[in-house]
Amino acid sequence: MPTLLHLDSSADRLTSRSRAVTAAFASVFRRASPENTVVHRDLHADPLPHLPDASLHWAARLRGTGTQPDPVAEELQQRLVAELLDADVLLIGVPLYNYSLPSSLKAWLDHIHVPGLTAPSVISDAPLAGRPAVLVTSRGGNYDKGTVNEGRDHATPVLELILGEEMRMRVTLVTVGLTLASSVPALAGSTDRGEREYGHALRRARALAAQLGSGMTTP
Repeated sequence: MPTLLHLDSSADRLTSRSRAVTAAFASVFRRASPENTVVHRDLHADPLPHLPDASLHWAARLRGTGTQPDPVAEELQQRLVAELLDADVLLIGVPLYNYSLPSSLKAWLDHIHVPGLTAPSVISDAPLAGRPAVLVTSRGGNYDKGTVNEGRDHATPVLELILGEEMRMRVTLVTVGLTLASSVPALAGSTDRGEREYGHALRRARALAAQLGSGMTTP
């Protein structure tokens, strides 16, 4: 049964464009085949705790002698890892907060990046290698080359590093910018461009979902 793991992290429940685009993706994925399943985790509405014990960063066989993480915390991590490993496609809504990840998404990332379980190590390969991960990134301003914000997106590179390089998933970006153009006076001249980017992101998300939901592995 093809499964999509859909994660949202925006604190904005009403006008979030990352949430709108991930919802469009999930809807098309669900309809692409009667066998498709969507598992949705709202990291803002139901936040995860910070990783409580450094030893949980490692698979049990790689932990130092004498480490005894809290069984409740370990059970939560195991559930999160299993949820990811069971998914055929990963979809994450990634709004840019203070030029970085929402803390709710970082907490999830800290739980699931586990050498020996989800990342390669001396005792395991890369179980998620080649699996699609679609990142829907939303940014309030203009991050074009030559602008003051060039290079200030510190969220996307982290996810590309952890999910792509470390865990070897096949990462695809769907990006929408200028999401604050209609509410920040300094960006008022970019409202039309922001709407165009939003429309493009919705179309791209739906096209990717149709491909992946029908079993095509190349976005």
